[in-house]
Amino acid sequence: MDWFDSLSLIDGPLPVIVVVAGVLGGVWLLVSRSRRYMTRGLPIAATAAVVVTVIGYLIVEKVWRPLPDPIETSIYVWIGVGIASLFAVIPRSVAAHGVVGTLASVVAAVLVVAVSALNINLKFEAYPTVGTALGVEPASRIQFSDVPGAVSRTVTGTPLDSVWTSPAGMPSAGRITSAAIPATASNFSARDAQIYLPPAYFSDPRPLLPVLVLLAGQPGDPEDWLNGGKLAETMDNFARDHAGLAPVVVVADGTGSPIDNPLCVDSPLGNVDTYLSRDVPDWIDSALQVDRNRAHWAIGGLSYGGTCSIQMATNHPDVYPTFLDLSGQREPTLGDRDRTVQQAFGGNSAAFTAINPLDLLKSRQYPDSAGIFVVGSDDNDYKPGQQEMYDVAKAAGMDVQYVEVPGGHSFAVWSEGLRRELPWLATRTGLIS
Repeated sequence: MDWFDSLSLIDGPLPVIVVVAGVLGGVWLLVSRSRRYMTRGLPIAATAAVVVTVIGYLIVEKVWRPLPDPIETSIYVWIGVGIASLFAVIPRSVAAHGVVGTLASVVAAVLVVAVSALNINLKFEAYPTVGTALGVEPASRIQFSDVPGAVSRTVTGTPLDSVWTSPAGMPSAGRITSAAIPATASNFSARDAQIYLPPAYFSDPRPLLPVLVLLAGQPGDPEDWLNGGKLAETMDNFARDHAGLAPVVVVADGTGSPIDNPLCVDSPLGNVDTYLSRDVPDWIDSALQVDRNRAHWAIGGLSYGGTCSIQMATNHPDVYPTFLDLSGQREPTLGDRDRTVQQAFGGNSAAFTAINPLDLLKSRQYPDSAGIFVVGSDDNDYKPGQQEMYDVAKAAGMDVQYVEVPGGHSFAVWSEGLRRELPWLATRTGLIS
């Protein structure tokens, strides 16, 4: 079934087939010879869908507000379309009469829901293939208990590729695994980290590789970097061109759940700062055989994770002197400054200022830090903030770059941003010359 799992949900024939089938399903639900259905059943279903969607919008955007930024209207429209198709199933089945008509109505609704889901996914490109959408485990995944332990012979040097020769028998691709990182100092309730180990990690002698800590967005999950982020593909391609060398990548959990927003700080919302600056590095040092020189470590992330990466780089430059901020915000936020200060800092504005990257960059110098700000050229919501952060970071003495990638606030930008900037990261962290 590998061929099926690898089918693209972004381009190629499958999205076209789904759209065509969905249109046919929509026609079935919209048209009937039954006057009762056309004048009562269909309008009631459509009205109910609008009401439910509007109520959902009000709860999410005005009451609950789990996300710092509003969800785009087009997403709600597609959600409403899917709901309307489900509401129409029963009256359309009654109008069609019989088992065949009922089956046709159910299938039509499923096809419309599939089109709605497809269009939402096309907006973010979170699931590039059928396999990622279905949660199929990659063939490269292994249990953490199967990761080889420390070896006695290691290879070190800067740049590492100048002293490294790949041995016979080295795997042709890296491996994916996962592990729970104990929150010893922070007591933060984190989900398992996802870990990429390049081919050279499975060699003896083993090169002491640099470390890249990656963070997902909010809402999000560490697995997002394996799906829409195309982490393994990007790293394997890089390793293939560099004798099996690539950074060891640890995708740590920076939120605690798919929808929580603990702002990447230590607060009543969770001690994420301590978790990422102490617990995660301590675990990496003890559980993986890597380069322990923090000058060869980097942190990066997308959206919320991008904001978190610059927070770590400014609050803990000794741990993460290198960062990759992909579509991050100008400051950690729960939607606005007042709400953020009240809920996470007990109303203490000075406490927020003391950890806010924008304020730190205006008051301190970071001559030993470097980073790249990446944003989608069509991401009008996040682009001004990224430009501002770049300007302030440059003024603070950081060696920084500002890069625009075609696209919006989506995995198309974030996966391409990582691929494009990986050579810079590898050079900066002493892996290649």
